[in-house]
Amino acid sequence: MPTALLVIDVQHSFAARDSWAEISNPRLAHDLLPLVEASRARGEAVFWILHTEPGTGGVFDPVQGHVRLLEPLVPLDGEPVLHKTVHNAFTSTDLGERLDAAGIDRIRVVGIRTEQCVETTARVGSDLGYEVRFVVDGTATQPYGSLTAEQIIERTVTVLDRRFATIETLSEAIADTHPARSR
Repeated sequence: MPTALLVIDVQHSFAARDSWAEISNPRLAHDLLPLVEASRARGEAVFWILHTEPGTGGVFDPVQGHVRLLEPLVPLDGEPVLHKTVHNAFTSTDLGERLDAAGIDRIRVVGIRTEQCVETTARVGSDLGYEVRFVVDGTATQPYGSLTAEQIIERTVTVLDRRFATIETLSEAIADTHPARSR
């Protein structure tokens, strides 16, 4: 099944905020590198998605210089880098058209803000008919309100599992051994 890895918002914009000190996995970019390499080795497409808020003057405004991937992640020539302005990676980009043109019917999602941009992309992708793999330890978030980052991640897994996505670990995604979801 043709698969694409979507690396969502693993960008300096988050690291430039004071709240970065509370991120659930500050080494996320390093942890994702083996998955990116495994996806490439399998011939899967890798899409890099960055969140932007042009004209705001904040850390997501491209003119501030923070809208770039966290090291050591680097796109290869030909790997699309898409810039979105909403929570999901589909609505404000041509991601869907690119996936369809490449014949991709499975997406694997990873990135920053487990419950926001990564979860929202998983939900929209499912609604659009893609088989979605949500790599739970390939995401990171921060506490919000009375919830810890761990509680937010647990909640996201609970609401996505078998409804919108198949939940995978990084190890499963790297090995690509998780069975396909029945339709």
